[in-house]
Amino acid sequence: MSGQTMKVAVNPLPWVLSDGRFQLSRTVLVDALADLREVGFRALHAQVPDDMTVVGYRQTLADYGFVPAPGYFSEHFADVGSGAEVLERARRAAEVHLELGLSEMFIASEMATERMARPAVGHLPDHERLRRLTDGIVAAAEVMQSEGVTAALHSHVGSWVETEEEIRAVLDWSEGSALAFGPDTGHLFWGGADPGRLIKAYATRVACVHIKDVDAAAAATARERRDNYQDATSVRHVWTEPGRGDVDLDAVIAALEGFDGWAVLEVDVPNLPSRVESARAGLSYFEANPAFDVIAS
Repeated sequence: MSGQTMKVAVNPLPWVLSDGRFQLSRTVLVDALADLREVGFRALHAQVPDDMTVVGYRQTLADYGFVPAPGYFSEHFADVGSGAEVLERARRAAEVHLELGLSEMFIASEMATERMARPAVGHLPDHERLRRLTDGIVAAAEVMQSEGVTAALHSHVGSWVETEEEIRAVLDWSEGSALAFGPDTGHLFWGGADPGRLIKAYATRVACVHIKDVDAAAAATARERRDNYQDATSVRHVWTEPGRGDVDLDAVIAALEGFDGWAVLEVDVPNLPSRVESARAGLSYFEANPAFDVIAS
């Protein structure tokens, strides 16, 4: 794979979700940075804790030898569409990313209660809702673009953009708009898509990517037993570290030929015994593959 080097970062979700709830504070951030620095990462998924300023956040990252990498913005686009409040939040998210020196970020439909209860099966599909959702995401992406940030569609199991059909619909309906593509290999696979094939189909729109793997047997068991999202991920351990599951990551890398943007390791709930072991396994995967540059410059 000539001329391709993706910049590697890590999402500290195993620290943020340490007790099953999303808790991000300066204390959690510093704990994650200290551990991840020892592992060997030098770039972090960007999200400013509520008890920090943007300037303070960036300085804290620098103090630990880190640079920021693309973060994540989600809303209930199907409900609120392109409402003024949503667009203002999108604008502010883009402004924060610009202050951090970033020009891309992931954008997603917020989790839906109905699909959290029945994940990865395309529960309660609705064409008109998906149309409204697409309009809202595109409007937010256009606002972000006006601020100098590219918004990249991130599908998510448990959201209204979950299945391959839904992902393709949003990308096809939004073709020619400000919306790019930010595939997550794990969510694509668990949602029923072939990640390599789908990424290849929209490769020219890829702006950033999340790398995770999936234990297909665990996912099948979760589906058979009708696990909700929490049980499937935290009890069944659907997610696993790259190279330890069933996603064809070689096909993903081939589909990303020529892409030199950010590849963010994201193992929401570690499959290995500890979050440090999980991060170390992820780093080892990247280090063994010449398509990735672990040290961000």
